[in-house]
Amino acid sequence: MVKICCIGAGYVGGPTMAVIALKCPAIEVAVVDISVSRINAWNSDQLPIYEPGLDAVVKECRGRNLFFSTDVEKHVQEADIVFVSVNTPTKTRGLGAGKAADLTYWESAARMIADVSKSDKIVVEKSTVPVKTAEAIEKILTHNSKGIKYQILSNPEFLAEGTAIQDLFHPDRVLIGGRETPGGQKAVQALKDVYAHWVPEDRILTTNLWSAELSKLAANAFLAQRISSVNAMSALCEATGADVTQVSYAVGKDSRIGPKFLNASVGFGGSCFQKDILNLVYICECNGLPEVAEYWKQVIKINDYQKSRFVNRVVSSMFNTVSNKKVAILGFAFKKDTGDTRETPAIDVCKGLLGDKARLSIYDPQVTEDQIQRDLTMNKFDWDHPVHLQPMSPTTVKQVSVVWDAYEAVKDAHGLCILTEWDEFKTLDFQRIYDNMQKPAFVFDGRNIVDAEKLRDIGFIVYSIGKPLDAWLKDMPAVA
Repeated sequence: MVKICCIGAGYVGGPTMAVIALKCPAIEVAVVDISVSRINAWNSDQLPIYEPGLDAVVKECRGRNLFFSTDVEKHVQEADIVFVSVNTPTKTRGLGAGKAADLTYWESAARMIADVSKSDKIVVEKSTVPVKTAEAIEKILTHNSKGIKYQILSNPEFLAEGTAIQDLFHPDRVLIGGRETPGGQKAVQALKDVYAHWVPEDRILTTNLWSAELSKLAANAFLAQRISSVNAMSALCEATGADVTQVSYAVGKDSRIGPKFLNASVGFGGSCFQKDILNLVYICECNGLPEVAEYWKQVIKINDYQKSRFVNRVVSSMFNTVSNKKVAILGFAFKKDTGDTRETPAIDVCKGLLGDKARLSIYDPQVTEDQIQRDLTMNKFDWDHPVHLQPMSPTTVKQVSVVWDAYEAVKDAHGLCILTEWDEFKTLDFQRIYDNMQKPAFVFDGRNIVDAEKLRDIGFIVYSIGKPLDAWLKDMPAVA
C-alpha cells in the first residue's frame, strides 16, 4: 500500500489530501501538523476551514484511509511520498525583508525528514515557494541522507478558495516538475499515477523543477495583473462617466482576453497574490532585472491605490469626515464562500476608516470576531506565521463591534460598505436598511453587487466602483 504524508494541515494540505484519499481508496493518507488545536479541529465536526463540499469529503474518508495527526515523525517515517505544505511567509526582517519568502519552516521540515527517514522518499513541494527552493531542499536532504535516496518534485497548487473542492475534482491542469534524470522521471511517474486515478492524462503536465516553481508565481502574477488592470480602468471610468461593467464585458468578449478576472472591485486579497508578486519582484532584483521587478511592483501599487481610493471616496462623500460616525462593513473575508481573511482588502479599508475615527460595525457570515480583531491589530505579514508565533490575545479595537446579522450592522449607521460579494448581500431588504439608517444614507459598493438605480429610488446615495458617479458624489470630489 502506498503511503502519503502531508506536512501542514492548512488551506492547501487539508483539502488536497482529503480529495486524494477519496479518489484513491488504496492509498493511506496522513495529514500532520504540530498545531494540536488544528488537528483536533480536523478530527471534529467543526473543521478548521470553511470550504463548500469539504465536510462531506473529509467525513467519508476520515478514519478509513485519511488520518489527521500531530505525530509528525511517525507518519513521515512511514510515508513513500511526503508532501510539504508549510507556510512560506514574507520575511519581516533581514535580507529581502518585505519581499523575499521566509523558508524557515520549509528548512526545518526538510531537516526533520532527513532525521527520521529510514527508506527512500519522494518529497513534494506543495506550498508556493520561490524558484530554486527545490535545490536548497535537495542540498539539505542529500547532505544528511545517511544513504537514503530522495527525489524532489514541485507540484504547485492552483486552487481557488471557495471552489477548492471542485477545482481538485476537475483541475484545469496538474503540474509536476522533476529532475530530468532516471530517478527524477521515475518519481514524476509515481506522482502522476496518484493523480491519474481521476485526472485525465492530458491534464497532467510535466516540466523541469524550475519551470514548475516559476509557473505558480507566474500564474498568480498574471491573475493579479488582470484585476489591477480592470481596477485601473475603474478609476478612469469614474472620471469620464463610463461604466466599468460595460467596458470589461466588451473587453472580455475578445477571445484572446476572455471574461474571467475582469470584475472591478475594492482590490484583490488572499494568501497568494501579493506574496507571490513580492517574491517575483525579489527574484527579478536578485537576477539583475530591475525593469521586470518594477513592472510587477506596479500590480501591487494599483491594488493599494484602489483600497485607498475607496476609503477616500467614503470619507469625502460623508462631508469629509467619518469621525464618530457609525459605518457598517458587510463582508470581511477576501472573497465569498471562504472564511479566509488573509490580505483581505477589508483590513486596509477598515484601518483607513478607523484612522479617521469612524465607529465600525462589521458582519461576515464566516469570519469570527476574534479573527477580525486579530486582523485589525496585527502587523503586515504577521498573519502568515503560525498562530503560536502571533500575538496571543490581540488588543481589541474599541471602535469596532462585530455582529452576527447584516441588519444589526447597519442599524443607525451613516453609511454601509460592501467589501465581500456574499450572495446573501444581494437579497437584503434595502428599504428596511434605509429606514433604520441615519440620513443621508450612503452605500459604498466595493463589489458592484447591488442595483444602484433601485437603491437611489429608495433614497440612498450610492457609490459603485467604476460606475458613473451619483450627482452628490460629483459635488464631493475624492482627493487622493
